[in-house]
Amino acid sequence: MKVTVLGAAGGIGQPLSMILKNNLPAGSSLSLYDVAPFTPGVAKDLSHIPTDVCVEGFTGDDLPKALEGTDVVVIPAGVARKPGMTRDDLFNINAGIIANLVKNVAKTAPKACICIITNPVNSTVPIAAEVLKAEGVYDKHRLFGVSCLDVIRSETFLGEELGVSKLDVTVPVIGGHSGTTILPLLSQVIGSEVIPQDRIEALTTRIQNAGTEVVEAKAGAGSATLSMATAGARFALKVVRGLMGEPGVTEYGYVEGDGKYTTFFAQRVRFGKDGWDKVYDFGKISDFEQKNLDSAIDILKGNIQKGVDFGKKWVAENK
Repeated sequence: MKVTVLGAAGGIGQPLSMILKNNLPAGSSLSLYDVAPFTPGVAKDLSHIPTDVCVEGFTGDDLPKALEGTDVVVIPAGVARKPGMTRDDLFNINAGIIANLVKNVAKTAPKACICIITNPVNSTVPIAAEVLKAEGVYDKHRLFGVSCLDVIRSETFLGEELGVSKLDVTVPVIGGHSGTTILPLLSQVIGSEVIPQDRIEALTTRIQNAGTEVVEAKAGAGSATLSMATAGARFALKVVRGLMGEPGVTEYGYVEGDGKYTTFFAQRVRFGKDGWDKVYDFGKISDFEQKNLDSAIDILKGNIQKGVDFGKKWVAENK
């Protein structure tokens, strides 16, 4: 497998690339690209780690070289949130970055699976879809928004609440990847029945606002990087396992699925040799969760439409 990280020299990109270097199958290659001129140095640094994964670094005009022959593209490129900023505040900057990078992927590696980390994911994934459509290479099974950071946060917080190992907790998280569109289904977790409803509601709010928790704790020095890198690597490595034919590999991701709720929706997907090949219905949920889902749909639809509108405008202006 060849995996390319776009934005590899940043706060997410560097630890993400390190995790991939340490965990990709032997014989794989890792390609790092960033506008930062020291990106080849990041690759050289990682190349000293003794795993059978070769690493190359690219910058400047070498984006096509970085993407050539890649199977999976992971995109953490963009600016980070600062105190007081919402994910939507990032939109105007990061939207253009995503559109440009995805256009390059479409031209150089049109069959690659694209995993987008760059926020606001609710909107950047629809932007990517519009760019890919304009290039005539869109395949919804190969485009993902990496929303599983919400899953690993949920596993951590619920494990703490129940007093059990976080490694033994699995929490479904559906909807989107911003604020109240993040919908953890705590009612489906074994053991959650012992948690009072007020704590369920408090945990849900904490999961939804966990990104802000990190931004504020870093006091202006950035947003979630290490946890996001962990989530991004977890997701990308599962995509790789699916592409290599391993059966039954699943994760929660933001994709264009069956459209039952919104065009793009975070849900459990199964990975296969051509991207995701199945989405799973999330089943019965509590009244509290249903109320949250009902109120989130309009917000999510608005986020998606914002991305679609930007994508179409950008394509028209960059023919």
